[in-house]
Amino acid sequence: MNYDALESRYPSRRGLVYGKKGMVCTSQPQAAQAGLDILKKGGNAVDAALAAAACLTVVEPCSNGIGGDCFALVWKDGRLYGLNGSGPSPALLKADRLWQAGLTEIPEKGWIPVTVPGVPAAWACLNERFGALSLREDLQPAVDCAGEGFPVTPVIAHAWRQAGRAMMPFRGKEEFQEWFRVFTDDGRTPEAGELWRLPDHARTLEAIGESRAEEFYRGSLADAMEAFSLRTGGLLRKGDLLSYAPQWVEPVSVTYKGYDIWELPPNGNGVVVLAALNILEQLKIKGHEDPEGIHRQLEAMKLAFADGQQFLADPRRMRLPVDALLNKSYAKERAGQIRERAMLPEHGTPYCGGTVYLCTADESGMMVSFIQSGYDDFGSGIVVPGTGINLQDRGCGFSLDPESPNFLEPGKRPYHTIIPGFLGKDGAALGPFGVMGAMMQPQGHVQVLMNLIDFGMNPQDALNAPRWQWKGERKVELEAGFGPEVLCSLRKRGHEVSTAGNPWSMGRGQMILRQENGVYVGATEPRADGCALPW
Repeated sequence: MNYDALESRYPSRRGLVYGKKGMVCTSQPQAAQAGLDILKKGGNAVDAALAAAACLTVVEPCSNGIGGDCFALVWKDGRLYGLNGSGPSPALLKADRLWQAGLTEIPEKGWIPVTVPGVPAAWACLNERFGALSLREDLQPAVDCAGEGFPVTPVIAHAWRQAGRAMMPFRGKEEFQEWFRVFTDDGRTPEAGELWRLPDHARTLEAIGESRAEEFYRGSLADAMEAFSLRTGGLLRKGDLLSYAPQWVEPVSVTYKGYDIWELPPNGNGVVVLAALNILEQLKIKGHEDPEGIHRQLEAMKLAFADGQQFLADPRRMRLPVDALLNKSYAKERAGQIRERAMLPEHGTPYCGGTVYLCTADESGMMVSFIQSGYDDFGSGIVVPGTGINLQDRGCGFSLDPESPNFLEPGKRPYHTIIPGFLGKDGAALGPFGVMGAMMQPQGHVQVLMNLIDFGMNPQDALNAPRWQWKGERKVELEAGFGPEVLCSLRKRGHEVSTAGNPWSMGRGQMILRQENGVYVGATEPRADGCALPW
């Protein structure tokens, strides 16, 4: 792509960033700097991604943590590799146990939604296969950051404060006491610019680096997790940790108007992105602010989401192959179901046919698309005493409906929202991209890709441009920046439109693309405290 030849209606709030030897783009400047330092030390794109990811567990703890999950796409030597770093439910977590407790859905906080953390094992797995430095070296910047302290950035201070308010009802319960000790000052969350230290976090990161994550799944950290779980009514056991391993998977892709769009297969919902693009390829979209075009994009997203929520799950439990959902003939059929008025989402019958995102690149052409999450703000709110391990609440992706493909079962991976993306053309790599933010992620992927491919925006403008978000049923949010005619037109078509009160709700993305001359161009999200650092 030659962006010098393109014009955009959306002036970049920051200019594009170019780098010859490498690039690191993250939602936090300190994390980006950690990745760049590792590149300059002799690390490659994977080492830089791990350094940035570990640092993000420190400086953006409300979005991700050591006790979370992650997914990665790695381009190396003309091939794309995929890693599923999500963990399963504990062996003791069974639906009948929750039914007996009077529950009809999985709660967001506490021990019940806790699944086995995949992050440390995935870090070690990526480092072993692709890293040029040791895992200890990759994690050292994060160890230093946590131990010495870091200044809290404005967006994170705001998110931390909101999470603190949500946690207040749990303050008197034993299992949540460590969260308040680690992440508040007697209930007060940090202000922007305030220095915050996480010494327990530093020791745990150091132990993970030194032991290549063995200490987390087989050693004293595993013992601490089990002991705290037993003491406070949790179901996570050391056996769950011992049996865990990340999975190398084959990425899935579709062609969209001559470009190759790559995502990871289920249990994540990257297939939703690909299905939506397949539908949109059948439709005419005039421009970014074309009301009819936005209507069609929203309806395509509804159809793709409906199919995803009906059929996507742990691959061992899926009722049809991914290929059926990505069949072009099926996409044409679904596109034909879109009408002039907003519809309620319904799945088809295709048998015929809180998160952080970062990306890195190095001089050899290796590129990494990486996403990591604890899910809801600060995950489950369970922090293992003395370790800084904040356990995720990915169990919320399960259903207690026995007819659902995501029905809760022991040892099953939940439906996942986090998805790294990768863009290519004619068999060559262009680069990694991603947009974090729960169910906004597939919608963000689709919009950023259409901004690049359909509307001719450069990477920074593609991230800057105002976004829409389907919120369920006929509910739609529009970000500031769309004209009043768009809002009026969508309402006339039956959409229940509101304006987004928080720009963070529209996702936060990063992107690196490689030009034909080998120079990288990087872009970072204006809705976050993001940073794109070149070398």
